[in-house]
Amino acid sequence: MIRYGIVGCGHIARKHVEAITATEGAFLTAVCDQDKTRLSRWSRDGVKGYTDLGMMLREATVDVICICTPSGTHKEMTIQAAQAGKHIIVEKPMALTIADADKMIEVCKNQGVLLSVVHPNRFRPAMEALRHRVVEGAFGTFSHANATVRWNRDQDYFDQAPWRGTRAMDGGVLMNQAIHNLDLLLWMMGDVEEVSAYQATRLREIEVEDVMVSILRFKSGALGVIEAAVTLYPRNLEESLSLFGETGTAVVGGPTANWIKTWQFADLTPEEATEIVQQVGENPYGKPGHQCLIEDMTDAIQRGRQPLITGADGRRVLALVNACQRAALTGQRIRLDELTTGGISG
Repeated sequence: MIRYGIVGCGHIARKHVEAITATEGAFLTAVCDQDKTRLSRWSRDGVKGYTDLGMMLREATVDVICICTPSGTHKEMTIQAAQAGKHIIVEKPMALTIADADKMIEVCKNQGVLLSVVHPNRFRPAMEALRHRVVEGAFGTFSHANATVRWNRDQDYFDQAPWRGTRAMDGGVLMNQAIHNLDLLLWMMGDVEEVSAYQATRLREIEVEDVMVSILRFKSGALGVIEAAVTLYPRNLEESLSLFGETGTAVVGGPTANWIKTWQFADLTPEEATEIVQQVGENPYGKPGHQCLIEDMTDAIQRGRQPLITGADGRRVLALVNACQRAALTGQRIRLDELTTGGISG
């Protein structure tokens, strides 16, 4: 039995509780939050509640800590948990700067604990099907790709909690809303070499951008476009990932990227393509992504292997976000190797 503790009992904690409950071999033993009202939601039925992470780490019987607090707190809490010998699942983004991510990875490695970052959309049936086609080489040479997040987060959303929309704790539309889509983009297309970008705060009264557009050049030579916004009226419109190659075109989209919209490949007949689209459409959500992550961490500990989504994966997409932010701030093209090795920390 692998025992889990959760720090941060806000909205996202519910998904972790449900995932742990649904996972064979996993058991929730402790939760932590400074707000006693939020804490009381989960500190019952044998789950002990704490208002201090240090106390939970010292007293509770816990193997894994799930960090579900605002983004700007992830570094310190990860380091604290790792130094206590706990494995860690940290919500996205793993940190707000590459320097912080590097420190988290270093401490976890030195302490011999596993670090996994929450990017659950990789487990969506449509994305698993898309990844399978990429690995098979069904696209041939890629020409370009588009990652699009056209969502609504109104002013009430940002006013719900003081950390939302702040530079120190939220990080902006790429960091907080679009980062899952960007993780998928990198998973499919590989590393980015260079970016340029524009950002703006057009409609929301927040410190960070509410819309950003970026142009990418991948190391493969393929090009890419990122469009991310929380300014859509009156509700979420689209999240999509589109890949274009010499022998394949695929678009996964919908209000959330769960449905195959286009599926055309040189090695598939129209009937074969339609069959795959229909199979995914029968169960577009699949098993909850958080449950897949808890199952993976539980198995990784038991088998002594690395989790499927590691700290390195979280750092990779964070580097892309930091590069886009720096490009928009400076008006210059930013090479990711300069960002990660040249002392620029976002």
